[in-house]
Amino acid sequence: DSWADESGSIGKAYGYQVGQVSHYADGDYDQMDRVLKDLKENPFSRRIMTNLYTFADLSEMNLYPCAFNAIYNVTQEPGKDKPTLNLLLVQRSQDILAANNWNVCQYAILLMMVAQVSGMEAGELVHMIADAHIYDRHVDIVKELISRPTFDAPKVSLNPNVTNFYDFTTDDLIVEDYQHGPQVKNIPIAV
Repeated sequence: DSWADESGSIGKAYGYQVGQVSHYADGDYDQMDRVLKDLKENPFSRRIMTNLYTFADLSEMNLYPCAFNAIYNVTQEPGKDKPTLNLLLVQRSQDILAANNWNVCQYAILLMMVAQVSGMEAGELVHMIADAHIYDRHVDIVKELISRPTFDAPKVSLNPNVTNFYDFTTDDLIVEDYQHGPQVKNIPIAV
């Protein structure tokens, strides 16, 4: 990977940032644990989010976070038993060809996982990208992709028996009726 160092690390980005423990009045939590706690104890709070863009750590990141802010929002429709969890993903920059599909799938599944363990229905994923771009070296590939036949979206669900966020495995992701065209390989990445 072009961003990894000799040990395979991208430095203090993404997972490192989510795992950083902060002190709160009621204890110490990493970002994901705090999200899960707040969704259970104060689900209608407007403060439930993760933020991966830590200015003090940028010099130790091999890649500045692109998708960096996930804001969780809970709504309750009258007459519905379960509240709905929505997610706003804020992204500073996105290579549309290389990352769009990955980012959308990644955060949609994250939304489903968090909703399930919080006793909620998964709602909308809203993806806000400040600078979405197609590099010149990708134009022909993008033209080919958009000329291809389209397929209906697959049905995606999770193993309903998982109640602890950290117990999910790839085996708990269920994808049905997935159809696709030929894979595009060796996409040149701008570093």
